[in-house]
Formats: sequence, structure tokens, C-alpha cells
Amino acid sequence: MTDLPTLAALAADLDAGRTTARKLVEQCLARIDDAAGEGARAFIHVDRDAALKAADAMDALRAIKAAPSPYAGIPVSIKDLFDIKGQVSRAGSRALDDNPPAETDAPAVARLRGAGFVVIGRTNMTEFAYSGIGINPHYGTPKSAYGRDAGHVPGGSSSGAAVSVVDGMAHVGLGTDTGGSCRIPAAFNGIVGYKPSQQRVPRDGAVPLSFSLDSIGPLARSVACCAVVDAVLADEPIVPLAPRPVKGLRIAVPTTVALDELDETVRTAFERALKTLASHGAIIEKIEVPEFNDVAPLGAKGGLTAAESYAWHRYLLVAKGDVYDPRVRERVLRGETQSAAEYIDTVGARKSLITRATARLAPYDAVALPTAAITPPKIADLADDKAFTKANLLALRNCTLINMIDGCAISLPCHQAGEAPVGLMLAGVNGADRKLFEVAAGVEAVVWG
Repeated sequence: MTDLPTLAALAADLDAGRTTARKLVEQCLARIDDAAGEGARAFIHVDRDAALKAADAMDALRAIKAAPSPYAGIPVSIKDLFDIKGQVSRAGSRALDDNPPAETDAPAVARLRGAGFVVIGRTNMTEFAYSGIGINPHYGTPKSAYGRDAGHVPGGSSSGAAVSVVDGMAHVGLGTDTGGSCRIPAAFNGIVGYKPSQQRVPRDGAVPLSFSLDSIGPLARSVACCAVVDAVLADEPIVPLAPRPVKGLRIAVPTTVALDELDETVRTAFERALKTLASHGAIIEKIEVPEFNDVAPLGAKGGLTAAESYAWHRYLLVAKGDVYDPRVRERVLRGETQSAAEYIDTVGARKSLITRATARLAPYDAVALPTAAITPPKIADLADDKAFTKANLLALRNCTLINMIDGCAISLPCHQAGEAPVGLMLAGVNGADRKLFEVAAGVEAVVWG
């Protein structure tokens, strides 16, 4: 958990003249430059001069009452896989070093700029977004805010995005989520991460991992912060978020798959959160969700992610496969073993899964489950490939359940001060984004607030 300001607090300070966009950018740059901090690992590129110029422009607009939104001038970090005009999109890799600079901003970046957010730099990530752990051998691995001296993983793939927000190097991070890449780093750093219904935000101008599963979402310091940024990304009006009262909320807790092999710290924090919700009048219903048993078999031979990533990477692998992180290359190459018939079967089976899971879960106000089955392991403990693979699967598993059923989901902290970070994930069916934000804001007030 962090005591750094929310977007609402920053907007109020800007409006009242207690701060300026330039001051906010200078403060973030100072944190990035702090030799004792994680800036050198959290960022692949820092837009220092452009950010200061943009901040000055937002201050000038605010002075004449022409700021494009209340959030104009607030620094945002951008995950390295998004196109930013004039920059090379490397996706945390060295294999794309000689690609030409982007000619235009990705729509998600353009929408943030349109609302006046100031792009402060490109954040580090798992190479090509293909891991839930966050280790990057090319640019270094930023450490989780938890037990930093011990060197715990930040979660992936939006590793630098989460660290930039929790360390005050940016006030919101733009990330992507294919199987948990916004939610896992949020959980591992004690902040909030959101995975929207996939169709809400255009994915153009972002290096893909899986076009069936990729979603674009924010990492921030509160549910309300994520709701603001989600509205901007979805090109919707920013409207006040009204938290739903916890009393009477009908919350489903899946007993199928989602509660298996939980770290004891995760189990304790999750059960405590459920107990707190029940004490405030929520109706907690533990239910079987047999559809979740179908998810792992659909991942055989790497599933949709391996097949679709291989289709994108196959020529690059021939030219520069030796530059890839070997762990990432191995996962991508699993897609080579799938036949067209197997891929088509997986697509069809997923359609059936979505239909059945949606019918089962739609009657509930939200589905609650731990974001990750584990707390962030130490980077040094994952040098062994078997240990890495086990941790990666346990980090990704629960989040992947929601991506596979085409839902929306948010992770918010449910640990207490001094404990290892644990995320409480609340999920909804496709299209239930606004309702989920309202539910999550109510839950946040009693579990975290």
C-alpha cells in the first residue's frame, strides 16, 4: 500500500494552485534519477525534455481555464510495447532495436495525451510480455516495493509500470493484460491494476502477445484512479465513481481451481478479506465453477497465446532468435507445434467456455478470488528454470481464468501493513466494467480503506 497521492488529490492540488504540472514532472524525474531507487531498471527510456515541455503547456492551458481535463499535467508511464511517435517500440527486447521509430502514437497513448496526461517515459517489462514474473535479462529487473533489499520480483509483464507508480516515478502506468499482466504487478506491489473487457480499448499500436486475449489497462493507487484512466482509454466521459454499499453485495468465490495451492500468506489475507466483507453485510457464496477446469486443457501446447505469438514472431525468430530471452523464446516456439486444426478447436472451445461461464457468473455482483496464488518470490530464487516455471504458472493461473472467459477484473490490496503484498481480485463478465468499478470501490473502502 502507498501513501502517495491519488489522481483526485493531484487534480485538486492542480486546480487550487498548490502545485503545478511542472513540479509534478520534476518530482517524478527526481525519483527516477535517484541512484538508490529503481528508476534505472523501471524505465527503458525517459522522456525528460518532452515531459517538461508538455507540463509547461498544461500549466499554460490551466492558467487560461483551458486544461483538457482535471488531470492535465499528471505524469503517466507507458509500457514499452506501445507506440509513441518518434520512438522505437522494443517491447522489452533487443530484437527490435533496429525497427524504425513509430510514426504515430498508439490510440491508448493518444487518448491519455488528449486528456492532458504527460508521458514521462517507457517502462520496463517482461520481454514481449510473455511472463507473469517480470524478470528481464536485457534491461534488468526492477524490484518489487516489498522487501526491496531482499530483491523480490515485481510481477509481470507490466513490471516497470507498477514500480513506477508505487515509487512515485509516475502517478499512473499504462499496461497490458493477457493473463494478468496489469493485475499481478499491482498485487506484487500493493497497488491497484485493472483489466477491462477486451473490446473497450483499441489495441492498435501495441506489440501483441495474443490478439485473442490482450487487453489494455491502467495501474494506479486506487480503484477510482483506475476508473478515471479506463474512461479515458475507452474514450468515455469521466464521471464520478459512486461506490456500491457492501451490504447486500452478492459475491461468488470459486472453489474450482482458484483456491488450489495457495501460499499460506495469500490464503490468510484472502480469507480475512472475505470475513471483513461478510461482517459488512456482503453475501459470500462459495460455488463450484466447473468451467474453470476447462482452462488448463485449453493451454495445451501453449494454447492461444503460444499460437498467436508464434504467428507474429516466426520471422523475427529466424533472424534474431538468439537475442531473445531463452525462456521467452521457448514459450513462443510452443506455438510452432500446434496445427491449424488444433488452433481452430481451441478457438471454438473457448467460445463455448465463455458462454457457459458467463451464464454461471452473471447473476453475481462480482467474483472474488486471490489475484495470484503466491506472494512475490525473490529474484535470486528463480534462477533455476523449474522454480521459475512453477512460480510463473502460480502467478498467472487465477488471472488467466478471467482472460479466458473474456471478463473484466481488478486487483486491489488486501494485506495489512508489514505483510507480504496480496491482491484481492474482483471480476465480472464481459461488459460489466462500470458495475465492477462501483463494487470494487465499495469493497476497497472496507478492505483497504
